[in-house]
Amino acid sequence: MSESKSGRRRVFAPEFKLRLVVQIVSGQRTLADLSREHQIKDSLLARWRDQFLEKAPEMFGAAPTGQERLAELEREIGRQHMELEILKKASRRLL
Repeated sequence: MSESKSGRRRVFAPEFKLRLVVQIVSGQRTLADLSREHQIKDSLLARWRDQFLEKAPEMFGAAPTGQERLAELEREIGRQHMELEILKKASRRLL
């Protein structure tokens, strides 16, 4: 955790955020306790917790979203297009 030069806004390391969120999710500590201890707003801790819980299924191979699947298919089409062009050039040289 560090403070910006202006002293107004603190920037928290990802490891710090994770440590607090794990304590909240596991029930080791309450959100209110951690908020008081670290002088962080409840709403910020709640946002970190919600972000963590939203992204957690991706860690275990959850199905990609529609947008992710579309990007994956576009990459595959691009790869196949390049392979086709290479094969066309190679066949022209053989003839």
